Amino acid sequence: MIYFDNSATTAILPESLDTYVKTSQRVFGNPSSLHYLGMQANRLLTQARKQIADMLQVTSEEIVFTSGGTEGDNWVLKGTAFEKQPYGKHLIISSIEHPAVKKTAEQLADFGFEIDQAPVTAEGFVDVKQLAELIREDTVLISVMAVNNEIGTIQPIKEISELLENYPKIHFHVDAVQAIAKVDTDEWLTPRVDFASFSAHKFHGPRGVGFIYWKKGRRMQALMTGGGQEKEQRSGTENVPAIVAMARALRIVFEKKAQRPEHLANLKRALIDGLSTYNKVTIFSLEENAAPHILCIALQGIRGEVLVHALEEKEIIVSTTSACSSKKNTESSTLAAMNVSSDLATCAIRISLDESNTMAEVEQFMIVFEQLYQKFSKVN
Repeated sequence: MIYFDNSATTAILPESLDTYVKTSQRVFGNPSSLHYLGMQANRLLTQARKQIADMLQVTSEEIVFTSGGTEGDNWVLKGTAFEKQPYGKHLIISSIEHPAVKKTAEQLADFGFEIDQAPVTAEGFVDVKQLAELIREDTVLISVMAVNNEIGTIQPIKEISELLENYPKIHFHVDAVQAIAKVDTDEWLTPRVDFASFSAHKFHGPRGVGFIYWKKGRRMQALMTGGGQEKEQRSGTENVPAIVAMARALRIVFEKKAQRPEHLANLKRALIDGLSTYNKVTIFSLEENAAPHILCIALQGIRGEVLVHALEEKEIIVSTTSACSSKKNTESSTLAAMNVSSDLATCAIRISLDESNTMAEVEQFMIVFEQLYQKFSKVN
């Protein structure tokens, strides 16, 4: 099997899984308990928090654990909106955000908040000038993803950060789920970013765990009340085995990225070179200012889900666009925001790579694609 759907989820690293199992078996105390088993669990929790903070070059107190990217996005948007509503009820998101941000913004609109969507260029980059024109006196939050999950464009976080230097009271949130360990942190974790969301299963950690970066001094409402965990901001007994396994996975992928910085870019370049020879293939993803692991294409006249299943029959796993929306058989929201025609957008598929993928797999993909291209040409 060739697995090219790493933006949907990654396989857990053996080392991370081993950490999870051993921690579950040996460190089963509640971190809030006063006895030595609880203190042992709390010590591991503290170590994991520090390890993650050190890798991101932030402080431990700025790392808060969650169940993943969706929770992080929901928490930052809702927590900011309700905390700052005495000062304003206006939020800005980009038109290409993940459903975890878009749907949350829609829900906030039902509570009386006003939502504007910053448009993007034809290449899929947020238009910073037009975003600036949307800012109002009552704007309390701006949310823009670091790397688009459908076509891979690296968003202009630095430019937006520079813009927001003139608006210190506005919270700036970055969905960094697709950026972590793929794009250097200085591209998206600028000093002006107040919150950033992460999910462990995107970097070979376990599912159901993640974290947010919460800049010291910023305020938002608590997600859950109860036992007072996570500084009384997210109550509930911490999932220590998953958190420790997540920290280990992040450390390993950071190390691997430093060892093989060009590998993903080479795989993507080989795919683009091969696919660009087909006149019925449209390539939406760029090489410049784009993440090296995401490639979005369309085979004209063939719906995305048809091509996905045809490749699956050859044991090649890809997806339509966002895995969170793929079963709905709708067009890519990112491509729609880029004004790509509906007929073409519904043909889009996403190939998403990982360090474990090889050039041999790319070559096998191209052999199979040639076969399918000829088959569909006869039908279409």
